[in-house]
Amino acid sequence: MKFCLIKERKNPPDRRVVFSPTKLAEAKKQFPEATFIVESSDIRVFPDEAYKNAGFEVTNDISDCDVMIGVKEVPINALIPNKKYFFFSHTIKKQPYNRKLLQAVLKKKIELYDHETIVSEKGYRLIGFGRYAGIVGAYNGFRAWGLKYNTWNLPKAGPLPNQQALIAELNNLQLPNIKILLTGNGKVSNGAQEMLDAMNIKCVSVEDYLGKTFNEPVYCKIDVLDYNRRKDEKVIDNTDFFNNPQDYVSNFMRFSKVTDYYIAGHFYGDGSPYLYTRDDVRSNDFNITVVADVSCDVDGPVATTLRASTIENPIYGYDPQTETEIDYKTENAIVVMAVDNLPCELPQDASEGFGDQFLQHVIPAFFNSDKHGILERAKITENGTLTERFSYLQDYVDGKE
Repeated sequence: MKFCLIKERKNPPDRRVVFSPTKLAEAKKQFPEATFIVESSDIRVFPDEAYKNAGFEVTNDISDCDVMIGVKEVPINALIPNKKYFFFSHTIKKQPYNRKLLQAVLKKKIELYDHETIVSEKGYRLIGFGRYAGIVGAYNGFRAWGLKYNTWNLPKAGPLPNQQALIAELNNLQLPNIKILLTGNGKVSNGAQEMLDAMNIKCVSVEDYLGKTFNEPVYCKIDVLDYNRRKDEKVIDNTDFFNNPQDYVSNFMRFSKVTDYYIAGHFYGDGSPYLYTRDDVRSNDFNITVVADVSCDVDGPVATTLRASTIENPIYGYDPQTETEIDYKTENAIVVMAVDNLPCELPQDASEGFGDQFLQHVIPAFFNSDKHGILERAKITENGTLTERFSYLQDYVDGKE
């Protein structure tokens, strides 16, 4: 079987890749029966020469490959019929802007596997860039604070080589005695927590965070039952919340009252209560002045997120009174950082980490008869039709939704 690392063609350019030269060499060593080639690219974070030096063929002709492995959506005119493709297709939630892409995949009888659909038997995602979104998001939030209050001027994350370089910059800061709140319990929030811990910021309990003052910066990491409560005041467990979100209301405002900098690293499920609303933001109990919305659900559970921002212009201001965007330097503005493609700013580390996961979970499935069902669960299309698992997309494909 012949695998190909394809060139990223989506604009703006994405420098990430599924396998670094080192990780691809590791894959070749583990699976000598596989052939790996690399499509030439002038934007990839690892240059063509690095793959050649690792012993791989780099070419512009990939027509004889079986499995195409990329990161972002492949432009329709670059799709090769009758191949297997892995990339983030952004179609499984019926995103209107990619309807034509899925239609083309079906027409060209491509076997599509979306990185988001690579899940365990219990439905947990096995690979992704979430950790790196958390790492860069936390950094960008501190950068936004400095720009808002003219206290420091951190460089943008993108030109810095890796996570350690970001940490080195953060450790040069003299932080005021602020309280930092982090929501979530997955890869995104864990990535953000790595940065807070690397800065030696003290982690405190919910009780202490809410009830005590400190003469140093502190942070508190909270999960869904900390910032939501059942309407009947019963305390059950996270599973009850995920299964019955309609029985809960937000309890976030008790945290907003004492928080200065908020990092949103949670997963938001449909039907769950909003963390805070626009009315909440106008309340005297809303003390947050900087929001790093790594989750970036636009016009959703974090009401200050009016839109996704960009790597080029990552922050904007939110006016609580008019509920509109304003200059973040304005005195009453809440600073919002809501970049929706944060891992692009850490392409080398993100690529290395992604390759670890892909080699662990995906490549073996091609050589062990998919004994864990990884490929079967992830497969969206086959022979020009949707698979049963993704048949719910048919109306979307037909243009009825």
